[in-house]
Amino acid sequence: MELNNPLAVDISNLGFHYKDNDGVVFSGLNLQVQKGERFGLFGPNGAGKTTLLSLTTGLLSPAGGSIRLLGLDVNRDHHAVNKLLGFVPQDFSFYQELSPVENLEFFGAWAGLSKHQVKNKTDELLQVLGLENVRNKRVDKFSGGMKRRVNLAIGVIHDPAILILDEPTVGVDVQTRHAIVDYLLQLNKNGTTLIYTSHQLSEAEDLCNVAALIDDGKIVAHGSIEQLLEEHKQEDLEQLFLELTGKEFRNDV
Repeated sequence: MELNNPLAVDISNLGFHYKDNDGVVFSGLNLQVQKGERFGLFGPNGAGKTTLLSLTTGLLSPAGGSIRLLGLDVNRDHHAVNKLLGFVPQDFSFYQELSPVENLEFFGAWAGLSKHQVKNKTDELLQVLGLENVRNKRVDKFSGGMKRRVNLAIGVIHDPAILILDEPTVGVDVQTRHAIVDYLLQLNKNGTTLIYTSHQLSEAEDLCNVAALIDDGKIVAHGSIEQLLEEHKQEDLEQLFLELTGKEFRNDV
């Protein structure tokens, strides 16, 4: 295993298409994310963001090429990849009828942590994410922002080296959004590589230092945010996004 590999993500000559769709979604796509980066993946609806994330997490299998995380092949080294990868999906990924503690106990054990490790990490996460006073309450009674924090806690229970975040702050209030971004920045400072996608482009500028824009299954721009804005003479990510992907309505199908 090449866990000292400087590349957190190495996507090489990736090919993929859905069985019920004649069009190729990805053909010969290449993308690299350096270890320790705060990487943002952006694009319009239907551009391929969700598909690419699903391929990177191993939920989908490529038709060609390879995806490696810290040197490990996502499809061949699936068990090892699961230990170093965390995923916070846009949809809630917990049991609504359980408490935060019960959810973290379940997902921590599933990640292979000991009871002692689960307890220590649960206590730490509930404190840091402001859920200590509701640790034993049913999650289905929580606000949307509190559920987002539970979702995040589950994604990082096993201290992943790479954390993928799909719209992690959608539908939350300003305070919760800032708290989540601050926590993610601290994780990155401690060595976690962040891969983030969202339509909140102002938030992305606070969180990410490198970005790739994807459209129609192709990377149309990739580099540091500062470099991309200077190169395209734009003031912010939203203006850059519109310049490179257009202003037309987009559909997911």
